Amino acid sequence: MKKRGLGRGFGIGALIPETIRQEAEQSASLAQEIDINLVEPNKDQPRKDFDAEKLAVLADSIKEHGMVQPIVAVKENDYYRIVAGERRWRAAKSIGLKTVPVIVKEYSVLQAEEIALVENLQRENLNPIEEASGYRRLMDNYGLTQEQVAEKVGKSRSGIANSLRFLMMPQKLKNMLAEGDISQGHAKVLMSIGDLNKMEALADRIKNEDLSVRQLEALAKVSAPKEKKHIVLDKDIKNQLDKSQKILEQKYGVKVKLNYSEKFKGKVELGFKNYAQMTQLLEKLGMEQE
Repeated sequence: MKKRGLGRGFGIGALIPETIRQEAEQSASLAQEIDINLVEPNKDQPRKDFDAEKLAVLADSIKEHGMVQPIVAVKENDYYRIVAGERRWRAAKSIGLKTVPVIVKEYSVLQAEEIALVENLQRENLNPIEEASGYRRLMDNYGLTQEQVAEKVGKSRSGIANSLRFLMMPQKLKNMLAEGDISQGHAKVLMSIGDLNKMEALADRIKNEDLSVRQLEALAKVSAPKEKKHIVLDKDIKNQLDKSQKILEQKYGVKVKLNYSEKFKGKVELGFKNYAQMTQLLEKLGMEQE
């Protein structure tokens, strides 16, 4: 089966956020040539998979034209941790460059991590699971809402919400989506099915038979067996639901219960013990008391 594309192609100007790009252009003459062995990648960046073929193309370009865009890094003791430009660093290292141009910034640890995340997320060639994981980290580590994440990376809130849903899939499907065996369109249809066994069976058919999204939609509409079967939730989904329940309890200060079926239809119950707790809950929900 052919691997499916993960996003639109962009020129070199889209490789880093606009603010960082402008800073880099304005201070390119101030870039320092630093020993490449003293420059280190960011261990927390969302990208886990670096395409060897694309890195080779970038390396050839650097070999011919030099590194046009300096790396942006922060100094930590005797080393420089990359904030933007890990692909350029990897490509330069692969062709044996001894030094690389680096613009050293004085970001705090939190600023550096946030900028590194946004830098990667604004690029369109992260796989969907890396992208969704990056959004989740921005929300969990920095307390951002979906709206704030959307604003930072230049995408719609609904796009962020749809991306985060991919993290709720069973691990097998997440792996297939990350590797391009199924597309985001396929994943959305599969998640609407509810029956985990059927989801995985159809995912295998997508890979083996190269099913289109429309063909998958037709198969998904086939009536399920009448007899009801007890379906055990995938461990990753169960962990995510448990985590979401705890987040809601911390946010609203009350007991939260998630009631759902194997079809993921249900309701969220917010409990309260007395009138005072009820009024506090309503205030947090934005409902004023008369």
